[in-house]
Amino acid sequence: MGAVDTPAGGSRGGKGKKPRIAIRIDMTPMVDIAFLLLIFFMVTTVFRLPQAMEINLPPAESGEAEVNEKDLLYLRVDPMDSLWFNVGFDNPQRTSWNELPGLLAQRKQVAGEDLTIVAKIHRKAKYSNMVDLLDEFNVAKTERFSILKFDSYDDSLLALQGLVIQGS
Repeated sequence: MGAVDTPAGGSRGGKGKKPRIAIRIDMTPMVDIAFLLLIFFMVTTVFRLPQAMEINLPPAESGEAEVNEKDLLYLRVDPMDSLWFNVGFDNPQRTSWNELPGLLAQRKQVAGEDLTIVAKIHRKAKYSNMVDLLDEFNVAKTERFSILKFDSYDDSLLALQGLVIQGS
């Protein structure tokens, strides 16, 4: 543990310096306790499992499917993280992220199980927007959706609505 070393020999006869007493501390027990604590925390810690969303993809050999125009909902996310929607081939309208659950519920009520959603997310938009969209699809129990590339056609559609996307 700890020990105090005293100098060998007696005291000197006169007034002199007091001899320095050396103190030696044994660090072995402290190292043992540190390793015991480390092992304890390693054994008792529960690691968070990675959270993943399961997406079932259609088989590669499946062909094209017929979809009614009134059952098709387009959702677009522009580079400024704004959300745009349109039904069929109507002009896109801006909506807020807070209104998305109501929009999905309304469209699901109108189209029923035939509702098909096409999500187009600009490459400069935040990744969290796509995750938010997929979460909303999951909450609304939407089973038919597709994620497509935001292309020049989508740029021109939003440009007609007054949004100018530069460097797409």
